[in-house]
Amino acid sequence: MPNLQDIKNRYNIVGNCEALNRALDIALQVAPTDLSVLIVGESGVGKEIIPRLIHDFSTRRGKNYFAINCGSIPEGTIDSELFGHEKGAFTDAIGESKGYFGVADKGTIFLDEVGELPLATQARLLRVLENGEYIRVGGTEVRKTDVRVVAATNVNIRKAISEGRFREDLYYRLNTIPIQMPPLRERGEDILKLFRLFAMQTAEKYRLPRISLTKEAQQRMLEYKWPGNVRQLKNITEQMSVLSEQREIDEATISQFIPKDDDTTLPALPKNPSGSHSYENERKAIFKILYEMQNNVSDVRRELNALRQQLDEAASLSAKAQTLSSHFSASIPSTLSGSDTSLDRPPHVEDAVAEEIADTEMENLNLNDQERQAIIKSLERNNGNRSKTAQELGISSRTLYRKLKLYGLT
Repeated sequence: MPNLQDIKNRYNIVGNCEALNRALDIALQVAPTDLSVLIVGESGVGKEIIPRLIHDFSTRRGKNYFAINCGSIPEGTIDSELFGHEKGAFTDAIGESKGYFGVADKGTIFLDEVGELPLATQARLLRVLENGEYIRVGGTEVRKTDVRVVAATNVNIRKAISEGRFREDLYYRLNTIPIQMPPLRERGEDILKLFRLFAMQTAEKYRLPRISLTKEAQQRMLEYKWPGNVRQLKNITEQMSVLSEQREIDEATISQFIPKDDDTTLPALPKNPSGSHSYENERKAIFKILYEMQNNVSDVRRELNALRQQLDEAASLSAKAQTLSSHFSASIPSTLSGSDTSLDRPPHVEDAVAEEIADTEMENLNLNDQERQAIIKSLERNNGNRSKTAQELGISSRTLYRKLKLYGLT
């Protein structure tokens, strides 16, 4: 087995924490086999290094290697991308396609964000893992492939299984050999080593003096929880290298680049001296979210109540205008049959009624515009879901549909 430090140098891996070394060691041990591997870790921890290492130290290293982000491929085309399609299988299928599993025969496929796969695609993938068989989209012929599958996910697969979003049998097929990648906040001094690497790379790339950290700034880096992991550390290092006028970054300067709100960055929670876990920060974060949600709902309720009050006032005013119009019409006698009764009405009475009716119509137009805006905002808040929008506005779905047509929103 190759030396672990040689592996780190070859793949530009920085760090020496026990959890990282353990993950690399497992990858090297499993590489010569054909066992499926599932890499678990938060977003940005560098999971993509492991499948590349496994492929390069396997018997398949001379064959094709494909890294596929399952979350970036639309659900309607992912089956075609993975398993290929026959000519005419769908509108744009002007020719046949082998798909990744066809092209990668004898090689390795890395399925990143495998937890995002649709259930139908999961069934196809399970069949490939079990017996190496698959069928192209639009085809009937069963094809064979010999592919090593390495998968990775940053979601809680067991939770996804309980919610019906991921197949349990596929999980056990992929999870033959699990590899856990540690989050950056658990890697201790590796944070400072990675910072120095990124600072050097940025300085060389943009021909800038390299930045360094004071002891206070180093301590701030070690205390921060890095929810974005290595990717976030690299971004912040690049920002400081380019934007900071100082080349020695002190605590005040680094505070301008590292977020201060721990609740919004989802930090790791500290442990009590006894070793037990404290849930106080979690409770604070949950209460804050619930409070903000309550405020949003209260704002919507106030807007709806104000809108209903305006509509009621407009309806009352309109009814009043109609009553006045009928009263004045009935109180003024007509002359000969067929004559124009408006000639006998006092001009000031007719003008007063007409003015009040005109004002009412103008107010109704303004209220209609407000109602239209309220519907648009509610649709945006509910991502276009009409049922939720109708429920939020306190009207039936049929009434909402009628108003959408009225205001040209369909």
